Amino acid sequence: MRLPLAILFFLPLAEIAAFVVVGKYIGVLATLGLTVLTGVVGLSLLRVQGAGILRRLQSESRNGADPGREIVHGAMIVIAAFLLIIPGFLTDIVGILLFLPFIRDFAWKLVKPHVAVVRESRFSYQASSSTSNDQSPSESTTIDLDENDFHRGPNRQSPWSLDKGRKD
Repeated sequence: MRLPLAILFFLPLAEIAAFVVVGKYIGVLATLGLTVLTGVVGLSLLRVQGAGILRRLQSESRNGADPGREIVHGAMIVIAAFLLIIPGFLTDIVGILLFLPFIRDFAWKLVKPHVAVVRESRFSYQASSSTSNDQSPSESTTIDLDENDFHRGPNRQSPWSLDKGRKD
């Protein structure tokens, strides 16, 4: 809990110091122009890269592949764009790094063991973990019941009963 608080406290101070240093070397107007330029670049990269990620996500989902990587990449692109839009040079550096595919792939390798994608179709639910890609669909734990396979018992106190709480 202390790390986020320290970042919230020290990041604005570090950004102000970066503004002073950059302003000293390139001038005030150039510093302001660079700040506005990175905001515009962040918006345009979000638009272009975001559309590409959405197309790849649709393609992965249509082919039945695990879309977890594309979801994480999309989230990192959104974060990168916000970091570029926020005025400041340190956040701009982190934002530009997150737009680089090999940095996102490195972050995906760190996050991959903790990501599970749940797919819902009209007839079944299927959960897959990014760490267990060797499981075939026939080995999954999907339970599919027809109307004849399921019936309600006489226990009216069951939380799944439609008659819960009704007195006869």
